Amino acid sequence: MTESSKLNISDDFEYLKKTDPDVAEAILLELLRQDSQLEMIASENFASRAVLAALANVMQNKYAEGYPGKRYYGGCSEVDKVEEMARERAMSLFSAEHANVQPHSGTQANMTAYMAFLSPGDKIMGMSLSHGGHLSHGHPVNFSGKLFEVVHYTVDPDTKMLNYDTIEEQVLKEKPKMFVAGASAYPRFWDFKRLRAICDQVGCFLMMDMAHVAGLIAAGVHDNPTPFADIVTSTTHKTLRGPRGGFVLCREEFRDQIDKTNFPGTQGGPFMHAIAAKAVCFKEAMTEEFKAYQKQVVANAQQLAKSLVERGFDIVSGGTDNHLFLVDLTNKGMSGKKAERALEKAGITVNKNTVPFDQKSPFVTSGIRVGTPALTTRGMKESEMEKIADMMSRVLDNLGDDEMGKKVKKETKALCEAFPLYPEYKR
Repeated sequence: MTESSKLNISDDFEYLKKTDPDVAEAILLELLRQDSQLEMIASENFASRAVLAALANVMQNKYAEGYPGKRYYGGCSEVDKVEEMARERAMSLFSAEHANVQPHSGTQANMTAYMAFLSPGDKIMGMSLSHGGHLSHGHPVNFSGKLFEVVHYTVDPDTKMLNYDTIEEQVLKEKPKMFVAGASAYPRFWDFKRLRAICDQVGCFLMMDMAHVAGLIAAGVHDNPTPFADIVTSTTHKTLRGPRGGFVLCREEFRDQIDKTNFPGTQGGPFMHAIAAKAVCFKEAMTEEFKAYQKQVVANAQQLAKSLVERGFDIVSGGTDNHLFLVDLTNKGMSGKKAERALEKAGITVNKNTVPFDQKSPFVTSGIRVGTPALTTRGMKESEMEKIADMMSRVLDNLGDDEMGKKVKKETKALCEAFPLYPEYKR
């Protein structure tokens, strides 16, 4: 009997094991991988059992092109209810006037935002990918960089933080039609009020991609961009701890152009099972437990960063205000690629990441990105962050020492066993 055969995700899963044992085995092995490793990729998290249950349901069978009450198919009474639940909960959670919960991903939410307000060739200003931005914020290999004229802003070379005076000068000079705030690897707060004032000087739209910090915003740990931005986009699967998917928030005046751009503009039938799961995650995010969780996510990130600094590691910008931070490994004489591989062998999962003004390629990088949402979901706190910093330090300060890697792997496995993931799935 294999280790994975001792697991039982659900009664329905038994059918899968009989009809397609190969796929079932791969899913079970992935569960074992997640359960036995310290997941520290900042964009990953563990959804609740309720979210997982909502993803695996008969609503996936239903075509529901259009919107509640205005579908192109019959038989939509129940899916209409669940989409309205998701919309209303998203609006309540983020104090928004309108929500569209149909985007399949964060990038598709961004596509909806761009296409609703811009025409091909219009100028946008987004954060440089190498300084913490995202591919869909104007990178040349992405649709956003191919369809629009793009100007990028960067962090300050000294502080590695955003310099709003410099951004203001750049906006006044370039006069973009849309300013894109938000990032995938920026560890500091955003000043939405200042960005609104800057955008108003040139009459450009302000968009905030809050995908990474949506959970922190929902819990009141970070400021809410909705009162200041014309449009807010997000995913539901990072700090928000829901299903993989996206959504868009906007003011009521932009409702029609957002909805029409999403469907029929950029998407066809929505994933109603995913929307059901989004409704569940929005409800979970309204609880006091969720607020406490988000505060702990930040406390853990700050403790982990502090503990690594004490061990001689260079943390970009000196620390973090949110769920993630970047480690610049230049002073350690190693690349992010080598660090990622060494840590993974020791049971610690991070991702290589460029650091501001990186001299190495994106395939090699000078740094790693570290996040605490998944660790915190398992129940870990500051004392565990100190242990993890010590484990990371011993691996990276002894690169190439296989025995050290094996020793740390035993420690990471023991820590994971002390904070089990989905214990209900084990027989």
